[in-house]
Amino acid sequence: MEKLSVSLEDYIEEIYAQVLKNGQAKVTAIADAMGVKKASVTGALNILQEKKLINYAPYAPVTLTAEGEKIAKNIMKKHENLAEFFIEVLNTPHAEALEIACKMEHIVSEELFKNMMKLTKYAKMQTEFKNIYERVKE
Repeated sequence: MEKLSVSLEDYIEEIYAQVLKNGQAKVTAIADAMGVKKASVTGALNILQEKKLINYAPYAPVTLTAEGEKIAKNIMKKHENLAEFFIEVLNTPHAEALEIACKMEHIVSEELFKNMMKLTKYAKMQTEFKNIYERVKE
């Protein structure tokens, strides 16, 4: 399957978050969460339906297909792990880490992502890592 646009990845991620929370997603809830118009959501849902990533019909709840869920889990994993990298390794404030992770999850290569996760794991294992980082930072 071809790579999804950043926008469509954001929709998949939001649908997944709502499905986890409520068992389904609704157009109005997606629009509210993403700060977009319902017409924009409907357009994106039609594209995702054509790509067989979601189950969608007008006025019906939205759910993910198996392939859509696989993609959503991968996006979410990147998001969470990137945020952890920024917090644990770079000592970034939580809110800022989440914001940056949301932007980077779409563009980071698999190799860079794996290396960032290795460094995160290393940093978490080393009690001296943060102490050294703090001294070098100043």
